[in-house]
Amino acid sequence: MKRIIILVAITVFSAGMLFAHESVLIDFSLLAADIRVNVDENDQDTRPNQNRRTIMDYGQVAGGSFTPGQRALMRTSLAIENWEVELNSSARTIQNMTRSYTREAPSRRFGTVMGVRVHFPLIPAFSNATVRPPFEIPAYEPMADIDDEGNIGEPENNGFAGPTRFEDGFGVVKNVGTIRSVAVNVYGLNFPHRLDVILLDHMGNERIVNMGHLNFDGWGELVWNNPQYIFEVRNRDLRLFPLYPHSMPFVKFGGFRLHRDASHPGGDFIVYFKDVRIIYDLAVLDTDRDIDDEALWGIIRDREAARRMHEMERFGQNQIIRFLDAQRQTRAPWNPLHGQDSQERFGFTPVGDAE
Repeated sequence: MKRIIILVAITVFSAGMLFAHESVLIDFSLLAADIRVNVDENDQDTRPNQNRRTIMDYGQVAGGSFTPGQRALMRTSLAIENWEVELNSSARTIQNMTRSYTREAPSRRFGTVMGVRVHFPLIPAFSNATVRPPFEIPAYEPMADIDDEGNIGEPENNGFAGPTRFEDGFGVVKNVGTIRSVAVNVYGLNFPHRLDVILLDHMGNERIVNMGHLNFDGWGELVWNNPQYIFEVRNRDLRLFPLYPHSMPFVKFGGFRLHRDASHPGGDFIVYFKDVRIIYDLAVLDTDRDIDDEALWGIIRDREAARRMHEMERFGQNQIIRFLDAQRQTRAPWNPLHGQDSQERFGFTPVGDAE
């Protein structure tokens, strides 16, 4: 009898694994800087500062008032040190903001991972920090070759066949139906803070997934299981949906959110991230259809081209504003009376950040 029970359990477990589709949503070991761009002729630093696969050129949507030299600097990527740490409004002081940032962290186990430093307020007050990519990850950016100077070549297969540039661990997973679970490889340092994962879907909806607390030491896997997921197909509310010309649904990574409770100590907080994975049902099955609808009508191709242009325009406008603000920034010498953290990041410290 016991043997029969074990065999049944193994069969059920194997069936669950057979029909579960697992993909890496984002892998920070792939986002290490590997090329150097956006530098002037007098810069002697040779360290990489951008990630080749994810580099984006927003100079193509800039206005006509920019010089060719300025347009050549209008590039950014998902390189780890480009990510932003945004504190909630009550915690957003100059000192806290300048001491909250991301760094590449060498790991003996995984290679390069993302390290995050957050400086929470010292007062007993609830606060949170959102770790966001430098731009909303595009879902329709076609695959292309990128040279050592960050120049993006012509799209492969006219930009409409095969995976896009931000799939396969770079922030986007397509053909996602119901999400069954989310897992994060994270390195804890016994902090009692809570971790959320932010997911964005193809309709622009934002979903916050509570992954639990970080009060452990070393690498661990935090897993969220969807409590509304129905394993038995016969118990589901089955519906028929038109197949064509609807675009493929997708999920993209929106960032992390770290919560610090008022009863927990403030100040510096350190955490490291390796990757985020999802297990999900397929939205559309790949079947052998008698007629190639897209080859005949081209509706999805036209829609995705329009959405890709919209993504680029929205991304470019935000980046140009930041570019102009950086150009206006005062390059003042460092004052030794001010904090060392701001010297390391910016070369100077804003007034009011003195110890």
